Amino acid sequence: MITIEHYSFQTTDKLYFVLDYVNGGELFFHLQRERTFTESRARFYAAEIASAVGYMHSLEIIYRDLKPENILLDSEGHVILTDFGLCKEGIKTNQTTTTFCGTPEYLAPEVLKKQPYTKAVDWWCLGAVLYEMLYGLPPFYSRDTHEMYENILYKPLKLRPTVSSAARNILELLLQKKPQLRLGSGEKDLNEIKEHAFFASLNWVELESKRIQPPYNPNVAGPEDLKHVDPEFVREPVSRSIRGSDKVMASVSEVDDAFIGFSYAPPAEDTFLAP
Repeated sequence: MITIEHYSFQTTDKLYFVLDYVNGGELFFHLQRERTFTESRARFYAAEIASAVGYMHSLEIIYRDLKPENILLDSEGHVILTDFGLCKEGIKTNQTTTTFCGTPEYLAPEVLKKQPYTKAVDWWCLGAVLYEMLYGLPPFYSRDTHEMYENILYKPLKLRPTVSSAARNILELLLQKKPQLRLGSGEKDLNEIKEHAFFASLNWVELESKRIQPPYNPNVAGPEDLKHVDPEFVREPVSRSIRGSDKVMASVSEVDDAFIGFSYAPPAEDTFLAP
């Protein structure tokens, strides 16, 4: 799943986006608390992440910023991708782009080399996130950014024997430094990921229809529960909020009236649901 933008507008000094409220917490938050996930839990998250990324690829969109901070859990524990600021549209299979962007720990070697790159950079990032879920740190992590970049470019991948051989194999294939040899880099894209032995126990049809129970339930009390939101953000004052206006609605069904005049609002008949 991906977050849906419902409205957007701008004032003279601010740009506003009205998105889904997802309150199961960041994957980063849960991973920091637990250090590592079991292999079955990591498999479930990796599959839902891959499904969302593959969907974006099918729309000719490259994501470029896959990391635990951009992966949220909904109230039931399903994965939701967010933050599409580094996305690029119109990228067909094997078409390249050259913008240097992303988060240091998750940059693919071809991006660091400033070479033209394809959607395969997203599968590198999936490998980095899966590695972090299984081992507790990104694969080539160093506090020294220069050293980390050198590691990404030249250091062999180190895999401890604490996970299955299938898990080690998919990490080797996703974190392949040569993008043309990377799992998912060909025309099959997501389907190549799905066919790997690491996901052999998983029914993709059930996964993509959300019929598989998540391995972790955030146990939120309701749609406004803040238990997984960092108190630092909860304490921040909300300046120039619609809450301070006389347009606050008592009924959720009336909330659309609060956004009359926005520069973007979806059509009333729009029933689009992203997988």
